[in-house]
Amino acid sequence: MHTETDRLQAVDSNIYLAAVLILLFEKDGRISVLLTTRSKQLRSHPGQTALPGGKVDPGEKDPFTTARREAFEECALPLSHPSIYNLSLLPPFLSQFKLIVTPCVSLLTDPSLLDTLVPNAGEVEWCFYHPLEAMLYPEIIANEQLAKKGGEDWPYEEELHNTTDRAWLWDSAYRMHRFRSSHTPVKGLTADILMLTAEIAYAREPTFGRYAPNQVMFEVANRVKRTWVVFLEHPL
Repeated sequence: MHTETDRLQAVDSNIYLAAVLILLFEKDGRISVLLTTRSKQLRSHPGQTALPGGKVDPGEKDPFTTARREAFEECALPLSHPSIYNLSLLPPFLSQFKLIVTPCVSLLTDPSLLDTLVPNAGEVEWCFYHPLEAMLYPEIIANEQLAKKGGEDWPYEEELHNTTDRAWLWDSAYRMHRFRSSHTPVKGLTADILMLTAEIAYAREPTFGRYAPNQVMFEVANRVKRTWVVFLEHPL
């Protein structure tokens, strides 16, 4: 039986699917999410903040299988545990490298499990957490212990949130968001995924402008990508 990965890559070997884990849990009276800082030795995105995750391996049956495997490999999060519940998939995102990334939302009901996590030194430098609501309202962490302003992990003039608009796919624009954290900045695709997660969880929009003028929405970009794949499989 062929998976979606096998089918898409049979059409175009340059198409890759990936999945990331959004592990939500209650910490200090609020919902937080597990994040990692990637090893500086990696070729791809070294030293950057990421959600546990990666490319789908051939034969993996669904995005949760990929996301949970990657979280186990990166942080030693158990592949199966009675306090981890898989909740839902979010709409896929299209990265600047044309990866189709599916976010997988899980709930951890026993936060003490986080104390057992061990970063895989070959892939991950840190495992840490960040308040989900801060992706909509960065000011809620203003009085917390954060990365040093002006230092390597937050070299920006803004206190908590920085943006840059730049060219993206199909002559559109893209707004890069950067959020200050206790470690490395939450930015780029990771920030985009968590902003959507927070919008759904809290049923409200961010206190700042999320999109650049003329920005193509991620769901539209993915629809174009998948329509192109279907056309290649079934030309007129």
